[in-house]
Amino acid sequence: MLTATIEKIKTVEQAEELAHMILKSEVAQHYQSCYFLLYTNPVTKEKINRFSRLKDQYEEVQRFGRYHPDYSRVMKEVREAKREMDLDENVAAFRVAENELQVLLDEISVVIGRAVSEGIKVPTGNPFFSSGSSCGGGCGSGSSCGCSA
Repeated sequence: MLTATIEKIKTVEQAEELAHMILKSEVAQHYQSCYFLLYTNPVTKEKINRFSRLKDQYEEVQRFGRYHPDYSRVMKEVREAKREMDLDENVAAFRVAENELQVLLDEISVVIGRAVSEGIKVPTGNPFFSSGSSCGGGCGSGSSCGCSA
């Protein structure tokens, strides 16, 4: 019984070490710098805040649909604000960095899963990993992988 507890502690320590290695990786460092710019650049921050405010209005308008008196105006403003935010260089860089970090985490998940067993389902959400033992849509989601876990 004591051996199992010691093994669990060692495994958790190794997982923490892996997490530390990931945080120190170039990909994670790039993600963190992009995240920092996203919320410290005043122009980018204002675009995000404007979109968030309009999104709240959008949700209110959606309750009533086309019958809401401000429906057309709010829908147009939301689309414009989203486009303006999406075209911001800091937002675009953050999304690329976020995807790169997600790919790294997916790759690590697949390596760990396959090290345990080829039959382990690893929910990555990435179609690249959907063959073999990984599950593209999340286990139990009715995804095309057919897993029932």
